[in-house]
Amino acid sequence: MAQAQAQVPHPPLEGAQLVIGTIAVSLAVFMNVLDTSIANVSIPSISGDLGVSSDQGTWVITSFAVANAISVPLTGWLTERVGQVRLFMASIILFVISSWMCGLAPTLPFLLASRVLQGAVAGPMIPLSQTLLLASYPRAKAPMALSMWAMTTLIAPVAGPILGGWISDNISWPWIFYVNIPVGAIAAVATWTIFRNRDSVIKKAPIDGVGLGLLILWVGSLQVMLDKGKDLDWFSSTTIVVLALVAVISLAFFIVWELTAEHPVVDLSLFSRRNFTSGTIALSIGYGLYFGNLVLLPLWLQTDIGYTATEAGLVMAPVGLFAVLLSPITGKVLPRTDPRYIATLSFLVFALCFWMRSRYTTGVDTYSLLMPTLIQGIGMAGFFIPLVSITLSGLPGNRIPAASGLSNFVRIMCGGIGTSIFQTAWDHRTIMHHAQLAEQASMYNPVFDQSIRQMGAAGYSQPQAYGLFNTMATQQAAQLGVNDLFFVSAGIFVALIALIWMAKPERAGGDAGAAAAAAH
Repeated sequence: MAQAQAQVPHPPLEGAQLVIGTIAVSLAVFMNVLDTSIANVSIPSISGDLGVSSDQGTWVITSFAVANAISVPLTGWLTERVGQVRLFMASIILFVISSWMCGLAPTLPFLLASRVLQGAVAGPMIPLSQTLLLASYPRAKAPMALSMWAMTTLIAPVAGPILGGWISDNISWPWIFYVNIPVGAIAAVATWTIFRNRDSVIKKAPIDGVGLGLLILWVGSLQVMLDKGKDLDWFSSTTIVVLALVAVISLAFFIVWELTAEHPVVDLSLFSRRNFTSGTIALSIGYGLYFGNLVLLPLWLQTDIGYTATEAGLVMAPVGLFAVLLSPITGKVLPRTDPRYIATLSFLVFALCFWMRSRYTTGVDTYSLLMPTLIQGIGMAGFFIPLVSITLSGLPGNRIPAASGLSNFVRIMCGGIGTSIFQTAWDHRTIMHHAQLAEQASMYNPVFDQSIRQMGAAGYSQPQAYGLFNTMATQQAAQLGVNDLFFVSAGIFVALIALIWMAKPERAGGDAGAAAAAAH
């Protein structure tokens, strides 16, 4: 630690260098986050072209997610041994190469191997982007640096499915990977030009092989369980049960080992800090709810309301409007106020949006779909910036890469957990509501009997009338299931506000600013 702290501070960037450096880091983050969702809507095209089933094709998503989840918490450990600028550069270059390999893939195994490499090298990019930005801005403007970072992180998950669907429909699926090449090349050149003389001190330390092995084991098992749980009917499957046991047992050993190891691969002692713990948990659960709903809403629109993939993506697009416009304002306001106030307002806006969505009907119009999404952008503008500021509060510069990596790891895992929980819960609530509606299908029910008679008068036979009722009941059950999840999400966001106020950040902006000053 002494060696890392003895580094001569780098002065903040100024003028054109600051602008170019911010753009370079933002491009790398956008490219990275975009790839977590751009392939999702292209699985049918990829599977058909490579001659495999859709179930096999979903491993394109799983392989990236597993490798990425494992590498993110290793950021701090790798930074000490490689240097933050060299590691960031290596991540960008290898990401571009692996994207090119994905596009060229002639077979599924080759594509999966390329996606594993892509996910692994993508891991350190997001945490290091925070570190480089904080170190590039003056202390007073650190919240503005976080606002620049937040905008790319917010827009990319929404843009991914839209861009992926359009490319698959109008060009060909390899181009969802080829688009990374020019973006990555620009980001790499700009990053090296601006940051090459601003690297951190390299610290040689023994490799924690046991910790690394346990990390790979429990994260890999958990991620595969989350991705495949719904397809395999969760714990009725022996495979899922085994994966769950392996994940729990190896996690327990991992925690014990890392807390006692002299050179841990993941610095779990960060959770002893109140601000880090409360900020990370609030950010991660909130992100899990956001990401779960981000998957649920388009899925419901496509399967039950009759929207195409592109139309469903466009419904989600307005979330980026207020997020982009207001994020810089949040960055300016944050130094003069308590970040907990901004985070609280953000969570209340999220709760309002989900409550509005919980009142949807099967006849929902475009205005009703767009309005909560538009308002949600206001919440997004105050979501990442104050919570990241709280999380990094009071940390010395040499611990920021490890803290950022661990916080982002928990957030990404919660995003995956949220997606799995929401899809499964929707299935269960839909089945329950369908059973309740089906109980009304009795001739002793005057409303049902009258409906069947009206269908008969309209020319339907009795079997056709019953079939039409079942179709309507299925659509209504899916609607009620979605409404339940939206309502619960609103309640959880309100409850999370208490967690925000468990943190005790210093003067607003001082936290992020202190982190920036220490990171120089």
